[in-house]
Amino acid sequence: MRRVAVCPGSFDPVTLGHLDIITRASTLFDKVIVLISTNATKNKASFTATERMMMIADATAHLDNVVIDILDGLLVDYVRRVQAVAIVKGLRAVSDFEYEFQMALTNKVLYEGAETVFLTTSKENMYLSSSVVKQVAYFGGDISPFVPECILDTIQKRLMKEDS
Repeated sequence: MRRVAVCPGSFDPVTLGHLDIITRASTLFDKVIVLISTNATKNKASFTATERMMMIADATAHLDNVVIDILDGLLVDYVRRVQAVAIVKGLRAVSDFEYEFQMALTNKVLYEGAETVFLTTSKENMYLSSSVVKQVAYFGGDISPFVPECILDTIQKRLMKEDS
């Protein structure tokens, strides 16, 4: 039996922190589905779901057991459909844990088979978020330490304000 994990997120844009969690999950599971999902509580995305899918595909091309998909619905319905054994979530801080723990319990109520696995971020990425990347890029700052090199130009061109 293949052990499938789902690694959901908005990935707007994907960061080295995301890539670290995805890479580590790929060593723990036979197949990892990076799932670009809609978060109704977040502001409008900077990149379309298809653009995010292409960026993640470029950044994970070296990982043979990683695939990317898009979801506009309930995570647990997707997890059930693909028969995943785990939902993989990255944690940076205690504040992440509080939110993700609540989501894990909610998912478990909605679908008993929804097991959540938390991977703590590496110390190099504890501060890193897509929001940080967007803010730095908007003002023309160097985001190369934060995002995969293969998608750096794509992110900079989209996020840098016009007069920078």
